[in-house]
Amino acid sequence: MTGAPASAARRATVPKPKAVSAVRPVSLWNIANVLTMVRLLLVPAFVLLMVAAGGHDPAWRSFAWAAFTVAMITDLFDGELARRHNLVTDFGKIADPIADKAIMGAALICLSALSDLPWWVTGVILFRELGITVMRFWVIRHGVIPASRGGKLKTLAQGVAVGMYVLALTGPLATARWWVMAVAVVLTVVTGLDYVRQAIVLRRAGLASRKADATAEEAGATEAAGADAATGTAEAAEAAEAAEAAKAVGGAGAVGGAAGAAGAAEGAAGAAAGADEGSGTREGRQGAQEPREAAEGRPRPAELPESVPGSGAGAPAAPEHSGAGRREPGAGHSGRGGHSEGNERS
Repeated sequence: MTGAPASAARRATVPKPKAVSAVRPVSLWNIANVLTMVRLLLVPAFVLLMVAAGGHDPAWRSFAWAAFTVAMITDLFDGELARRHNLVTDFGKIADPIADKAIMGAALICLSALSDLPWWVTGVILFRELGITVMRFWVIRHGVIPASRGGKLKTLAQGVAVGMYVLALTGPLATARWWVMAVAVVLTVVTGLDYVRQAIVLRRAGLASRKADATAEEAGATEAAGADAATGTAEAAEAAEAAEAAKAVGGAGAVGGAAGAAGAAEGAAGAAAGADEGSGTREGRQGAQEPREAAEGRPRPAELPESVPGSGAGAPAAPEHSGAGRREPGAGHSGRGGHSEGNERS
């Protein structure tokens, strides 16, 4: 029992949910890309409707106008939906400008081929559109040229003017469409020049930024090289100091070794001298002891009598007695000696 509440224990054992990534993958089949693909499919349908029945039948031209209008409306909505709902994909970035230029180029070429629009108008508009598209890809590594308000007005003017030319209009409307097309051409040229200016400025800024980055990288590399050189110098100095210290330690060791060897030699000489002194002392003691033994009548160890054979190892011989204490063999004694003699005879 830990004393903790059961609810706290349950909360402690429940695993926490994993954090869900905020970035979700964008599907290719989103609404923006679907509208772009519909616009691409409308291009061949529009061309067929434009050239049907010789290209001047009002009914077929009305159907062509409907296809063109649907395509232009999808152009207005697909980009807005992609930006607002975060549906931007690589396919949309490539397919959207292609679909825009394809539907507009097909309409202009068909109108000029049917002699409804001068070719120079078609040439100016197409040159601007294709040139700006190429320029966008040229400076895309430096940045993106944003769509300006003039560009949006140009797109609207072009769509209205081309739509009016697609329809078989007569009277005042036919005259009005010419003025609308003139406004579209002017906006096309002006916005095109503005895009060129923006592209040049963006490219210069990108080159300057890259040059600054390269300079910063070179400066960083130089600083790193200087730091490495300083580190190498410090390491070399430390190695030299270590070598000097090692030499000093080695010299001190050699001196100490020599001193130790000399001390050992002196110790050996002292030991030899001590041994000689000890031997002389023993000899002196022995020399002093000999006169005392001679004065006391004690024999020297070398003059002691040899041991008597048969009396045991190391036993001394019996001392000889003088005069009265020694008897000749065969001399009888009174009593006991005669008896012994008689017993021997008998």
